[in-house]
Amino acid sequence: MLTINEAALRAGRNAETVRRWIRSGRLRAAKVGTQHVIDEGDLEALLDNRPVALPPGWETLSDGSRRPDWGELVRDSRRGH
Repeated sequence: MLTINEAALRAGRNAETVRRWIRSGRLRAAKVGTQHVIDEGDLEALLDNRPVALPPGWETLSDGSRRPDWGELVRDSRRGH
């Protein structure tokens, strides 16, 4: 279980963003005393489902090679911490 601050560090976001996710229902949290706690699996599921879609025609570079999926690269780097 993670606190809001721990979840924010893992997500690379501000703690207030995590609180907004909880209030909006995007992220489940339980309340223990006065503090919210977040299941690590719920946070990972939220972060893994973030859409990072490119506009049509942007999938390839001018030389025809596939454009890197920067969103996936960033998520991978965050999982390594």
